[in-house]
Amino acid sequence: MNKSDYIIRKETKNDYREVENLNREAFWNLSVPGCSEHYFVHVMRDHKDFIPELAHVLEIGGKIVGCVMYCKGLLKDEEGNEKTILTMGPLCVHPDHQRQGIGKALLEYTFALGRKMGYDTVINFGNPDNYVARGYKSCKKYNVCLEGDVFPAALLVKELTEGALDGRKWYYYQCDADAPCEDEEAVEKFDSQFPPKVKAWQPSQEEFYIHSHSAITW
Repeated sequence: MNKSDYIIRKETKNDYREVENLNREAFWNLSVPGCSEHYFVHVMRDHKDFIPELAHVLEIGGKIVGCVMYCKGLLKDEEGNEKTILTMGPLCVHPDHQRQGIGKALLEYTFALGRKMGYDTVINFGNPDNYVARGYKSCKKYNVCLEGDVFPAALLVKELTEGALDGRKWYYYQCDADAPCEDEEAVEKFDSQFPPKVKAWQPSQEEFYIHSHSAITW
């Protein structure tokens, strides 16, 4: 995809519903029957850790076909030293435009912006198949873990500045912007504002379960 074929710009309030619907289309039945990502982006915008300067959309022919959002996250070492980092997600591309380089373009553009804003590390939970080509590595390789010394297979880390993580053990604390998504009634109520869609099982849901419940132990 050539840069002349698309426009990347900051999300505006006028984009909110279109971006929410895009997330719904991209994630529907992907990880679980139905999805909550559209509600997640809706409530995320009001969270204290949301970074609106990094919320961007990609347009082709005046239509938004991709978007990415970020929140602040926290790393803390064993001595209590803290580092504010970026937590990326969701990143989504409309099903009709996937595998065309749209996600890559959004990530590279916003990585550069995040670096200029002073962030040196970005983390997200995801399928490694989708992110290692963008410079992400296993959290184990950077000695980044969750409390209890757990190294999830889906916890992916990228240094925006080389050497930002120096090998010491870092504990990752994700912001709780997704907490409202645990309220299934609220998710269903929000989803009712969109055209009806059928919830169903598909193989990607088992793949998601395996990735999200796996940890690296050696």
